[in-house]
Amino acid sequence: MKSKMLLIILLLIVANIFPQDLGENYCSSIKSNSFNSLLKSSKVAYPGDSNIDVTYYRLNLKVTANPNFLEGKVTVKAKPTINSLSQFYLDLKNNMTVSKVLSNFQNISFVQTMDHKLAITLERSYSKGEEFTVDVYYSGVPTAGTGTISSASFSFYDNGAQKVTIASLSEPYGARDWWPSKDTPADKPDSSEVVITCASNLYAVSNGQLTAVIDNFNGTKTYWWKNSYPIANYLISIAVSNYTLFEDEFVFSDGRKFPIIHYSYPERLTDSRKYVLGRTKNMMKFYSDKFGDYPFLKEKYAHAEFSWGGGMEHQTCTSMGGGAMNSESTISHELAHQWFGDKITCKDWQNIWLNEGFATYLDKLYHEDAYGVSYFKQLMNTVFTNAKRATGTIYVQNINSESEIFSSTRSYNKGAAVLHLLRGIVGDEKFFQIMKEYANDPELAYGVAVTEDFQRVAQRVTQSDLGYFFQEWIYGENYPKYTVSKSIKKISDDSYNLTLRLTQSANTNPAYFIMPVKVRVTFTNGILDTTLLNNQQEQVWVMNFKGKIPTDVELDPDNWLLKDIIATTDIKEENILPTEFYLSQNYPNPFNPTTIIKYSLPESGYVTLKVYDILGKEVATLVNEYQKTGTYSTEFRTQSSELSSGIYVYTINYNGQTLTRKMILTK
Repeated sequence: MKSKMLLIILLLIVANIFPQDLGENYCSSIKSNSFNSLLKSSKVAYPGDSNIDVTYYRLNLKVTANPNFLEGKVTVKAKPTINSLSQFYLDLKNNMTVSKVLSNFQNISFVQTMDHKLAITLERSYSKGEEFTVDVYYSGVPTAGTGTISSASFSFYDNGAQKVTIASLSEPYGARDWWPSKDTPADKPDSSEVVITCASNLYAVSNGQLTAVIDNFNGTKTYWWKNSYPIANYLISIAVSNYTLFEDEFVFSDGRKFPIIHYSYPERLTDSRKYVLGRTKNMMKFYSDKFGDYPFLKEKYAHAEFSWGGGMEHQTCTSMGGGAMNSESTISHELAHQWFGDKITCKDWQNIWLNEGFATYLDKLYHEDAYGVSYFKQLMNTVFTNAKRATGTIYVQNINSESEIFSSTRSYNKGAAVLHLLRGIVGDEKFFQIMKEYANDPELAYGVAVTEDFQRVAQRVTQSDLGYFFQEWIYGENYPKYTVSKSIKKISDDSYNLTLRLTQSANTNPAYFIMPVKVRVTFTNGILDTTLLNNQQEQVWVMNFKGKIPTDVELDPDNWLLKDIIATTDIKEENILPTEFYLSQNYPNPFNPTTIIKYSLPESGYVTLKVYDILGKEVATLVNEYQKTGTYSTEFRTQSSELSSGIYVYTINYNGQTLTRKMILTK
């Protein structure tokens, strides 16, 4: 994966070139790179002012690329979350100059702080839940910090007569680069509007429906876009260029039609690009069938080409680099975000896997449907290979690092692997039911979610406790590495025992993974697929088969597990670990003067083994210690004058369980 950066005047123009057609590569790289310089220039203020609940944004912007400039009026409607609110703040980089702030047509006081906040004092105090409106007038050249380096949150691309593009990409904290807002995904306004005035030879695209195009008769046009759905602030976008429209539509089974529009650079709208973009309809059908109707049916779905590489899932209007517009994988990845990322948005960046892991896996699911299981397995092998390189927890520990938030190996690939693991555990029917119910959960739809919300839905659908699964895979690290040991033993003419032992290499968090593991037993005349719950670091199962001759056993034959099998060995009979608590009859019996007592422990625990006479008097303590899983033997030796002939009892106590047997001493 390569990235190429071109400095134009004082602004960075980013164009990423990727050698592989993988949607997660495009997505991860552009988002990770876009925020790099922003974080170098300032510490992130997170998660916005908790004293306000934003209900509406309107961005009224005038943009030019020669000279590079943005002038805006942003209207914010909000409600206090506390009583007697008289001051609050919005997030805005202080290189953007605020000229005035109005409330109820009155000028009100404000201060732009060194930590990139716009502190506003209202004209009066507002009570909790009482809506107020402010208009912020500002202007400047959006940049990410000092010097000549700009982040990819906003770019002016001006190549003279050949190309002009003005575009935004605000995830995760880039909105503050170019407009004032409460910069957190947790607070979604109910609706938004974006009004863009630009040169009349350009076309301006944003979220929602185009409600008006106004010719200003001064060499500019104004495009008025209205979004009527809840939207996270980082998903509000603009894309301006000399677009050629490739208009398509998705036709529902009941005859309804829905617009799909592709805003392409005219010189790049080839027949091959049209073919790839045309497959958006196939993706729309697959996702709608599986997860419910496209979430923004009253509006549109669009792609708008911009000057960066990769793709960004702006609500109803994904921004796409040139290579991404020709990438079926990137198109399907970004479309999947409309359900998982836009309709339901991660509440905080720690839970970004709910956006990116989901879109990565849905892209693979689309390819499974379009091109078959064999190709899907190839794609998942790549996902697993990448996921194994992940370090740390899927839950992002450091949200001040763009490479941590948008880690391709962890947030994207390991996140996708977790969904595949869940599908393997619960089966296709339950898995797709979980995904559909999550996407349409009334508490989450058009809102925000954390991992525990998805877990709640999964447990409701399956009627099972999946706490162990989410704890070890989202909040744990690494993945299981197994040593598989096996033995096949003939018990009688028509009976065989197959012994399987799994040993997990030591891990830190968790110490070992609890997972249902699928096992395939091969016989001389067929196969048997079964599932075993592996809930110990070292565990043994003994399976008895009558009338069938087992010849082999295979762990996870269809590759549902993120795992390594580091060794496969045969079990020597004496090394077979026990699967039950057992106390054997002493041998020899009767005895004089010594006998051997054997016992088996299926798990580690504290063990006492004592000998009593027939009246219940203790005569010897043979074992009194903590012991690991295994089979043990101990010797009981008597002195010639110590005990008389007769019946004795030996008793073992282990983890609250007691077993007793009799033995006979003869002299």
